[in-house]
Amino acid sequence: MAGMAEIRESLLDAAYDFAVTTGWQRVRMIDVAVAAGVSRQTLYDQFGGRDGLAQALAMREAQRFLDGVERAMDAHPDDVTDAIEAAATFALTAARDNPLIRAILTENGDAGLLPYLTTRAEPLLAAAKERLDLDEEVSEVVVRLALSYIVMPGTTESAAAQRIAQVASSIIERRRVRQ
Repeated sequence: MAGMAEIRESLLDAAYDFAVTTGWQRVRMIDVAVAAGVSRQTLYDQFGGRDGLAQALAMREAQRFLDGVERAMDAHPDDVTDAIEAAATFALTAARDNPLIRAILTENGDAGLLPYLTTRAEPLLAAAKERLDLDEEVSEVVVRLALSYIVMPGTTESAAAQRIAQVASSIIERRRVRQ
């Protein structure tokens, strides 16, 4: 029998697949449970309900993004501006290519997953602040700017990443001067 961690991942995988193929608004809890091979009660026991499942799905995806962001930053240990630009480039490019992010951005209304990138993004911000090797305020600014470019792209990922790095570097430099 599968352990709870495997069941949880199976449920998140099924929710991901449904969200990508049908949109979150059409995802039914029973369909997720059946696809994962568990009872609906098991799904509710794991996540408490639809909102809990949505939050867990968003956070799992955020952790995957943060893994890549950390790798991109680690490739530039001697230059924080280059590290931030590489991390932002990774995040923006990965978001563009991610089927779940594309599905989120094309959904209509607040019943979808978009609030987990915007008005309900506090857990995402907290996870990023914890994982990024930056000052807490700089981390928050970088993440908020990256999310803004993900939700409302208006330029290339490279140009957006350069702007994010410039803003972050400006904040870092002003702090350095004040000290």
